[in-house]
Amino acid sequence: MRTASRRTVLSGLLAATGLAATGCGMPGTRQDPAACRSADVSRSERDLVVSNWPLYIDVDEDDENRRPTLDAFTAETGIRVAYQEDVNDNNEFFGKVRNQLSACQSIDRDIVVLTDWMAARLIRLGWVQPLRKDRIPNVEANLLPTLRDRPWDAHTEYAVPWQTGLAGIAFNGNVSKEVRTVDELLTRPDLKGKVTMLAEMRDTMGLILQSMGRDPTNFTEDEFEEALTKLQRAVDSGQIRRFTGNDYAQELAKGDIAACVGWSGDVIQLNFEDEKIQFVTPESGVMLFSDNMQVPNRATHQANAEALMNYYYEPAVAAELAAYVNYICPVLGAQDEMTRIDPELAENELIFPSESTLSSAQVFMALNEAQERIFEQKFQQVIGA
Repeated sequence: MRTASRRTVLSGLLAATGLAATGCGMPGTRQDPAACRSADVSRSERDLVVSNWPLYIDVDEDDENRRPTLDAFTAETGIRVAYQEDVNDNNEFFGKVRNQLSACQSIDRDIVVLTDWMAARLIRLGWVQPLRKDRIPNVEANLLPTLRDRPWDAHTEYAVPWQTGLAGIAFNGNVSKEVRTVDELLTRPDLKGKVTMLAEMRDTMGLILQSMGRDPTNFTEDEFEEALTKLQRAVDSGQIRRFTGNDYAQELAKGDIAACVGWSGDVIQLNFEDEKIQFVTPESGVMLFSDNMQVPNRATHQANAEALMNYYYEPAVAAELAAYVNYICPVLGAQDEMTRIDPELAENELIFPSESTLSSAQVFMALNEAQERIFEQKFQQVIGA
């Protein structure tokens, strides 16, 4: 069954992709995942509860209540999936589940999908279960090399990427000439007051660190302060209009802003509507992020959850999903499968980036609790949050 293109849905809902998050949230009580396990009743209960972001799965164009890949999973396995689109913000979701997880109680979910830094926090707090590699052979075989050995989950023990994206520069060619560097965003006179940057610290600060020749995967507090000073100058000068979540997309499409720090998936949607809206890999590099599937403590259907993870790492399934959501597909082999669905998308660098594009992509350094608190507080002061 053919699915509706996500670009069509997003034409009126550009702010709904849901990857933005600000603030550092509240700390929690650490737990030992081994002591916070529940009996796995997957054999007797062919059920699964998933919490994901809105508009992050394929939907049938004739029936918005049908999700073709998910329906095929149920038909293949007999596992019924209660699929909830209730992750609208990382910190907001953290607030929903914090009390239960910190007390080693069930949150009535078997998979949650959270962005790298929040997924890392849950691992650090001991709130998610280790995954059993023998249950997810497709993940072991087909996960992109660039998503292996991440510093906060070195052996892919606790988190499996659902979709991935890039943070870089976007500009509207109807109102601006091309923007190639972060320094241009921060200082170019013709862009003054027409620039937005993301309220997501890891993306904005990661790009600035790269622009200064620093390594966003491994930096010192002094280097962070140096980058923050650079950002502060752009704020004080009026170069930056404001800091945003996904709402920058609407402003960019209208030409209300000329350029911004943005996410690749959003810009693909805009580009389908207007080819003059472009995503640019800055000369200094891009930031790479993922939203990750994790099994929370006290989940009662871990085997069913692992079956779903394994299923979405089948290249043909991954391609069908990517054709709809238009973010970077984390699955090897999916690009070949995409040629059967949409040859144009198979050649799209923002869905299937080349090695040269990914070679400049970096993941923000994993922060401990003290670093997260300090860096977020300083960043929030600069952006006026």
